[in-house]
Amino acid sequence: MLKDITLGQYFPLDSVIHKIDPRFKIMFTLCYIVLIFFASSPAGYLAVGIFSFLVIKLSKVGFKVVLKSLKPLLFILCFTAVINLFFTGGDTILWQWKFLKITTDGIINAANMALRLVFLVVGSSILTYTTSPILLTDGIERLLSPFAKLGLPSHELAMMMTIALRFIPTLLEETEKIIMAQKARGADFESGNLIRRAKALIPVLVPLFISSFRRADELATAMECRCYRGGKGRTSLRQLRVTSLDWIALGVMLIFALVIIFINLGF
Repeated sequence: MLKDITLGQYFPLDSVIHKIDPRFKIMFTLCYIVLIFFASSPAGYLAVGIFSFLVIKLSKVGFKVVLKSLKPLLFILCFTAVINLFFTGGDTILWQWKFLKITTDGIINAANMALRLVFLVVGSSILTYTTSPILLTDGIERLLSPFAKLGLPSHELAMMMTIALRFIPTLLEETEKIIMAQKARGADFESGNLIRRAKALIPVLVPLFISSFRRADELATAMECRCYRGGKGRTSLRQLRVTSLDWIALGVMLIFALVIIFINLGF
């Protein structure tokens, strides 16, 4: 299950999506997330699905990788859908047993929440799949640079967010190694009730925390050895420049936003 979590990984491929400026990709992702919540009809979700399909196709990442990122969220998706299905009120009751009931509004809300979560994960994953950590840091820093005049440490915030994303796969790999080592010593993580399984994870969490702090200390030492003192006075190896491809992508995103808005308004 841990191997299926691909958030934070970067796939160095030669695609159109990879070549788009990271600042544009971050803004596109935020706009995409907002438009997901605007889509509340089958036609709206169909438009979002077609757009997501085309983006995945152009990124050359592969649909298997994207679907693999959804696998760890199946429990959250099912739990959210069940909560909305049985505990949403409505006038048209299709089934009822004691305090549990299924209504048409409950079915609609359950479908809406499930689809929104799926598209939310897909959009966020495509951003990290097609953008290297360095470019992602530069993009976030450039977008936050106007707030630097107000005292906001834009470079430090961008660095922290990128490091957090970058170390998700590393920590997952470390967790997998610890679990395999504990199983080799006779640990059982699959049998027993929920409380027993939770207690069995304690021998995994303790070395994982120790390993995380050790990695953080090693990273801080490496940054100090390279004379890192924050963003003041620092320059970037690769300067971000807006190209014609970015403007084309912006036009496509505007068309997609207009389509979602028109569908939402009933046109």
